[in-house]
Amino acid sequence: MVNQVILVGRLVYDPELRELKDGKKVTTITMALQRNFKSAETGTYETDFLKCTLWSGIAENTVEHCKKGSTVGVKARLAQRFYEIDSEKSFSYPEIIAEKISFISPKHAQKEAQA
Repeated sequence: MVNQVILVGRLVYDPELRELKDGKKVTTITMALQRNFKSAETGTYETDFLKCTLWSGIAENTVEHCKKGSTVGVKARLAQRFYEIDSEKSFSYPEIIAEKISFISPKHAQKEAQA
């Protein structure tokens, strides 16, 4: 069985590194992913905004090399996450967990974004 997702999009925000109590490093990025087809209603390309969790070295490298607007490719897997509201109802949602990231933006574009 295969649990693999490949996404290519632009970062909506600058990634920020967080360190958890156990010392693990993590960042969450939001990617803007333009659809390949135009909406029948508006005649424009719609965009999806998806969050992706990055751990350890992948998180550190992304924070070091990427800024808002950077184009990245992410190879990830989906995980089912659960949470409760008021200790009563339990809800689940899919979480995108990155396993590999590719920095697609040209180096000159990354340097301009940092300036």
